[in-house]
Amino acid sequence: MISVLVVDDEPHLLRMLVLNLGSRGYLVTSATTGRGALEQLNGTPPDLMVLDLGLPDMDGTEVITWAHERLPRMPVVVLSARTGSQDKVTAFDLGAADYVTKPFDVNELVARLRAAARGAHLTEPDAPVQLGEFSVDLAARVIRRGSEPVHLTPTEWRMLEVLLRRPGGLVTPTELLISMRGDAEHTERSYLRIYVQQLRRKLERDPGRPRYLITEPGLGYRFVP
Repeated sequence: MISVLVVDDEPHLLRMLVLNLGSRGYLVTSATTGRGALEQLNGTPPDLMVLDLGLPDMDGTEVITWAHERLPRMPVVVLSARTGSQDKVTAFDLGAADYVTKPFDVNELVARLRAAARGAHLTEPDAPVQLGEFSVDLAARVIRRGSEPVHLTPTEWRMLEVLLRRPGGLVTPTELLISMRGDAEHTERSYLRIYVQQLRRKLERDPGRPRYLITEPGLGYRFVP
């Protein structure tokens, strides 16, 4: 499991990122200050870091410099409201692997993290997951029933990926909503039932009696291998 340290002093944004990345299979820790980030990096360093530049106690560029000198193989993805080209050039010159500006799309951020992980050789190809007669290749985003492909919408893919990356584990409605929309507060939970029903119609032999995509009443959803 890839570990990520998220450093940001905005509580709502930090909580959203921790939940979102956790729901996608990352092991997430967080810090709200530069000193807090350095303490974690000096202890058990993560595989990746998502870093805001506008921290309350020091500039994020100082954290990049420290990290690049001591942990040169750890990718740093900057997440900042600073949009000037010079800010980006400075961050890259100091060793940042990527730069994402706020406001941002959480799915784009996750894609940038995946790219940074690949660049650092942190990822391994996902083994196909079997759901009875269906074979799901998460890396290639391909599902086949025998030799016949099965089409999923982008939203269905995001939901399925969260569930399949947590085999046997409970995934809460909030985690699923964040993975699908980026912010659970602006998405009706009734949508979840609709999308789960759609997935079951496509991937379960008997959608009315699901074998793999299970509802835990009042709690959330679970993929049972």
